Amino acid sequence: MIGRLRGPLLEVGDEDAVVEAGGVGYIVRCGIRTLAAMPKPDTEVILHIDSQTREDGTRLYGFLNKDERQAFQALLGVQGVGPKAALAVLDVLSPGQLAQAVAQDDKASVGRANGVGPKLALRIVVELKGKALTSATFEPIALKPAEPVKASVNGESVAALIGLGISETQARLAVEAAIQTLGADAALPAVIRTALKNLGK
Repeated sequence: MIGRLRGPLLEVGDEDAVVEAGGVGYIVRCGIRTLAAMPKPDTEVILHIDSQTREDGTRLYGFLNKDERQAFQALLGVQGVGPKAALAVLDVLSPGQLAQAVAQDDKASVGRANGVGPKLALRIVVELKGKALTSATFEPIALKPAEPVKASVNGESVAALIGLGISETQARLAVEAAIQTLGADAALPAVIRTALKNLGK
């Protein structure tokens, strides 16, 4: 089983990255946060890998640190959570924030992940109680009260851009940049306009 890849980053797609190691290009499925943090092509990258073997072969899931991989593996242990849903949760919550949400029974924050409904969010919070989601040295990040509001504008803006034919990864990056420029209280139309401007549209 592959646990770690180190080598030149060959390319980054909407859902995958290709990393060369030992002369072989490995296709690694990554979350949006991980893809957004990738360096430029041909730059060395280190990914912590979780290997999932299925009937159609083995798929690699990559993370920039061990805490993300640990949280991903814990999420996979929850009934009804597959790799896609686990990545979606980690797209909206860092490992520390996930640990905080579980400790506070905050199923609403977990439910912000794409494809995770209220029932599954509740199951995640209940079944992850007492589970180690981060390393002992990792400090959980406190959840901000205003975050759900921002997430709503963020999600609607991303959906609008996707509806215009823009890829999900590009849409999310452009919207995040727009919110950083305008502030967390920015109105939906302003976020969309700024995001389109960032994309050169």
